[in-house]
This record gives sequence, C-alpha cells and structure tokens, in this order.
Amino acid sequence: MIRDITIGRYFPGNSLLHRLDPRMKTLVVFAMIIMLFLCKNFYSLGLMALVIFILSLISKVPLKMLLKSLKPLIFIVIFTAVLNIFYTQGGQELFKFWIFKVSDKGIYTAVFMATRIILLVTVSSLLTYTTTPTSLTDALEKLMSPLKVFKIEVHTIAMMMTLALRFIPTLIEEIDRIMNAQKARGADWESGSLISRAKALIPILVPLFISSFRRAYELAFAMECRCYTGGQGRTRMKQMKMRFPDFSTAAFALLLFSAIILLNLNFVGVI
Repeated sequence: MIRDITIGRYFPGNSLLHRLDPRMKTLVVFAMIIMLFLCKNFYSLGLMALVIFILSLISKVPLKMLLKSLKPLIFIVIFTAVLNIFYTQGGQELFKFWIFKVSDKGIYTAVFMATRIILLVTVSSLLTYTTTPTSLTDALEKLMSPLKVFKIEVHTIAMMMTLALRFIPTLIEEIDRIMNAQKARGADWESGSLISRAKALIPILVPLFISSFRRAYELAFAMECRCYTGGQGRTRMKQMKMRFPDFSTAAFALLLFSAIILLNLNFVGVI
C-alpha cells in the first residue's frame, strides 16, 4: 500500500501538458477543482470526466500511475459512498434493513460523490506528474506575488510547500524500508487487538521521525553551503513565458466553466 502512493512524483515527458506554463497549469487545475464542486448532476460531472480523461491521454502519463494514485483512497471512496447510501434522505425506497433505508437517491448520491473524489485526485495528480518541483515552486511564487504588498514571505511559503510535496515520495520509501527491516526482525502488524497494533507502529514512527529530522538538517546545511538567502535578488535559469497554447488553455477553461453552469441550470440534479 505504501508503494502505491504517488503524490508529489514527476513523470518526465514532452507532451502538451508538460510544455504548458506551470502558472497556467496551476490556475487551470484549481479552476477544474472548483468546477468539480460546482457540478450538480451527472451531465456536468460527465463532461468533467470526459475532459479529465482526454487530458490524461494528452499527458501520456501511464494509466498504471494514475490508478496507483487512486489505490490508497479506495477506503475513503467506499466509506463516503456507504455513508451517502444509508444517510441520504428522500427518493424512492428500494429496501430497508434494520434502521437503514436504501433509496434510489442515496445510490445516485453515492455514485456521484465517489466519482467526484476520483476525478479530484486524478486532476490533481496530473499537475504533479507533468510539472517539476522547481517549476511548481516558481509558479506558486509568481501567483502569490501580490501578497508581497502585505509583507508576506511569498518565496518562503512556496519553497516550503514544494519541499513538502517533493519529500512525500522520499518519506514513503523510507517508511517502506523501515517496515521491511522490522518484518525481517519478526514484527507483526496484522494480528492482535487494535491497541497492540498501534503499539507495534512505534518501532516505525521513531526511526521515521529521526530520519526526517536528519534529512531536514542535511537539506538546510546544503542550502547554506550554496549561499541560499531566499528570494531576494534571486534569478532563474529558465524564465517562464506565456505562449499561444497557454492562452488557448485559459480560453478552454472559460468555455468549460460556462458549459458546467449551463448544464447545471438546464438539468436538475440531486446534489
């Protein structure tokens, strides 16, 4: 399960999505996340699913990697669906078990919510798969640059966000390495009570915290050795420039937003 977490990983490529300006990609992804929450029926949600599927094909990211990003969330998706099935009020009752009632509206809502979660994770993963951590840092810093008026250290915030995202795969590999070492010593996390299982995680958490602090210290020391002083007067080897594909992407996002609003108005949903 640990190895299946792919958050923060970059997939090298030369697709259209890889070549887009990271600022535009970040804005469009945030816009699409908002659109997914604005969807009120399966017509608008289906349109978003079609667009995200086409973007996945354009990105040329292997389907296996996209499915891996969804695998750790299977429990959350199922748990959310079950809650919506049993606790959604209204609709035609299909059957009743003890105090639980299942209706057609509950099933509709459960499928709708599960689909929305899957699409949210997929579109967010496409951003990190097609954007390097350095480019993502520069994009976030540029997008948050208006906050400098309020004396906010924009560069520091962007750097912390990107470092946290970048070190997720590293920490996952560290957890997997520690777990394999503990298994070789006879550790067991699958038997016993819930309390005993929780106690069995201590031999994993302690070395993980020690390793995390050591990595943080080594990173800070490396940055000091390279005379890193923050964003003040810092230059970039690669300058970001908006091109025709970036403006075309923005126009497409506006059209998509308009289509979502029209579909919500013309078709009645349950959400």
